[in-house]
Amino acid sequence: DEAVRGTCEDASVCKRFAVSVGYWKDPYIQYFVRQAKERKAPEINRGNNNSPGSVCVPGYYARVHGVSHLIEAFLKKTECNCQIVNLGAGMDTLFWRLKDENLLPRKYFEVDFPMIVARKIHNIKSKPPLSKPIMESHSGDSLLIDSHSLDSSRYSIVGADLRFLSDLEEKLKKHSLDVHLPTLLVAECVLVYMTPQQSANLLKWAASTFPVAMVINYEQVNMRDRFGQIMIENLQRRQCNLAGVEPCSSLDSQRERLLVNGWENARAIDMMKVYSFLPQADVKRIEALEFLDEKELFEQLMQHYCICWASKDSSNL
Repeated sequence: DEAVRGTCEDASVCKRFAVSVGYWKDPYIQYFVRQAKERKAPEINRGNNNSPGSVCVPGYYARVHGVSHLIEAFLKKTECNCQIVNLGAGMDTLFWRLKDENLLPRKYFEVDFPMIVARKIHNIKSKPPLSKPIMESHSGDSLLIDSHSLDSSRYSIVGADLRFLSDLEEKLKKHSLDVHLPTLLVAECVLVYMTPQQSANLLKWAASTFPVAMVINYEQVNMRDRFGQIMIENLQRRQCNLAGVEPCSSLDSQRERLLVNGWENARAIDMMKVYSFLPQADVKRIEALEFLDEKELFEQLMQHYCICWASKDSSNL
């Protein structure tokens, strides 16, 4: 678990660097993480996570835009009369960015290890640009906050282990999770650190708990080829074990995992496909930011990450 928690720091540092170079705007990441001293490779900033020699860091431009596109589509389809549960959220800043865009759901939940949650709450309490938007969106009774949880009327952060579902559900319901609301669950480089059985249990729990729901999963794919094996070996050298790599063998296996665990419709596309869907004017802008001399590596990286999404919809949204 310690190595998995360490990926949160790596992710945040890399995100902040990509933002500082100008890949996308995020005025809040600076309050959660120090500025990176070292320059990150362009293929990391543009693409996904890690070259074969680096730790699995949740990644950058294509991922941010791909996941954001699906989140915004869900919010607009439900007219924000919904809730979002961000699983393994780390130092993610989505709540603040959605508030700026006037796209806040009725309630936004984050879940992560208690140690990570404690650090995030400390940052929120000590940095007015983070605490002020929570207070502005809060109504009703006084805001509840302790070392491992924060609960306001629109934003909650919960310290829990996703492998223990009864504890997770109890804590979310204590913070006013409404199982009857359309619910979006987001998991970015999270399921791969759980055993296949544990991630299956989590997906099955979500599908059986919410009558109208969507799940977005961003993680590795095509991990049985040589490039995938090198990625796994390099992560193992850093004591970072991908316990759940088995369902990441192909796009079909990613879809199948969702379908067999109670989701009605599922799709999966690799990040090279996502990159080709991005607005070409913006792609030209970001390609001018840094010279990319390893196009083959970039394409290989993009083919080893994917976005999968699935839904179940009793209301025909």
